[in-house]
Amino acid sequence: MKHHHKLTVALCLIWAATILYGEMFAFWLPSLFTCSWPHHHLPKTNGVESGEKFTKVAIVTDPQLMDKTSFRLSSKTLALEVAQFYTDINMRRSFFQSILPFKPDAVLFLGDYFDGGPFLPEEEWQESLSRFEHVFSLNSQGRGMDIPTFYLTGNHDIGYSRVASHKQDVIDRYEKVFGMRNRRFMIGGVEFISIDAQAIDGNSQKHLATEVWKFVQNVSTDVTSHPRVLLTHIPLYRPDQTPCGPHRRNPVIDQRFWRHFQDQEVIYQNYITEDSSKKLLELINPVLVLSGHDHDQCTVTHKSKTGSVTEHTLGTISWQQGNIYPSFMLLSVPNAVHENSSDAKMLHTQLCFLPCQLFIYMWYLSLFVLSLLALLLWPNHGISFVNNAADCISNVMKLSFLSGVTKEKNEDENCEYEMIWDAEGSMHLVKKVLEAPVKRQNDKALVERGNAVMRAVARKNASEQVELVMDNTGAGGSDSLMRAAPRSRTKLVIQRVVRTIMMIIVIAAFNVPIYMMLLFKDWIEK
Repeated sequence: MKHHHKLTVALCLIWAATILYGEMFAFWLPSLFTCSWPHHHLPKTNGVESGEKFTKVAIVTDPQLMDKTSFRLSSKTLALEVAQFYTDINMRRSFFQSILPFKPDAVLFLGDYFDGGPFLPEEEWQESLSRFEHVFSLNSQGRGMDIPTFYLTGNHDIGYSRVASHKQDVIDRYEKVFGMRNRRFMIGGVEFISIDAQAIDGNSQKHLATEVWKFVQNVSTDVTSHPRVLLTHIPLYRPDQTPCGPHRRNPVIDQRFWRHFQDQEVIYQNYITEDSSKKLLELINPVLVLSGHDHDQCTVTHKSKTGSVTEHTLGTISWQQGNIYPSFMLLSVPNAVHENSSDAKMLHTQLCFLPCQLFIYMWYLSLFVLSLLALLLWPNHGISFVNNAADCISNVMKLSFLSGVTKEKNEDENCEYEMIWDAEGSMHLVKKVLEAPVKRQNDKALVERGNAVMRAVARKNASEQVELVMDNTGAGGSDSLMRAAPRSRTKLVIQRVVRTIMMIIVIAAFNVPIYMMLLFKDWIEK
């Protein structure tokens, strides 16, 4: 097998291993190695496994499916279609290959399912909804794979209070599919309180803000023994530059809050105001707060009248939303709550990171460049330390052999053999050393070659013939050699390029079907 054929086979195998890892094996890592349910690390009590006492909840936030508002492109452009496909397939793989293998008992979404939800016409919104249902495999009842699924509204779904207050039809179509914006439900032995955070800081005289606070008041007056978890898409207030913990990748964003000068509705906010945050903590009295919106991880502790409350802000599940390290969270909810147990320690959380898709694509590009350089610059004789070592040994042996032959020849060079007959008539050869001849200046014209003698006249004629031949070839031969050198170099370059193209075709013919098979295997309906 030729050396460049061996290189082609090696690159085929390297590319196949790279594609299998980037398109499949990387998404298996969270469930196999890097993440696990937090209650699995708890000790056994009374010989009973801890898993029998907890309900397992997977939490996802901010998928923000791309649409024409993401890049200000028309809805049917090729660039937008490609971006949508690769973003959707990444989240679908994350959900099916990284999250569902944990076998959660419930799935909780913390809002922002679409990018331009409140601004999409009905037909395009329904198309985005179909994509969302396909990515997360939801049925018409909003359940994923027959797993109970709960939804929280986000600002990219219905808009902030300024937009939502003028688009009641947007709220109606959202609630028709995803349910009420303000709701309460039980998971295990814990009550979850979900609020419309986009309206809570709106104009208090308008119905959106009034509706949220009325719901919160009803929750506060309902005396219950179940601990509560507050779900809010927009995080609660924290002072500027509050540390977010070791999992934060981007700089902390300070408070930003803008109202419309006419109706005082909220145009934009990245945190709930300080007064509203304190009021929510006092009225609901949660043991844990879960939020999204920021697209990056953050863990802070709030102070309230009843004690300290931890808030976990989850990062986005999409690699196209400003965080190259997408994530999700595993929450272990106790099925039974004991009065003597500490509410803050009953819930157990584990933040899990998904594969960095950007790094995978960067490795694909780097490997392509390295493969191209290797195919172009790989020498014809290959690169082998064994071959080089064998060549060195062979050269040494040849030098040793030639030196021995020269030595023997030199020993016989100045000797002659004389035939001598003894008394019995037998002949013997006797080796005699000749005296070294005295070289004179005029003897340089004689050249001995065996038994033949070339005299000065003959040597002169021979030299003249050699000079004549050299003169004849020197004039036109040098020009032809100079022309032949660039021509041969160009031919070599063309041969290398053609060989490289042929080997690239072979590598692509072997690996492109693998890539396409993995791509569409994960896209088809499950």
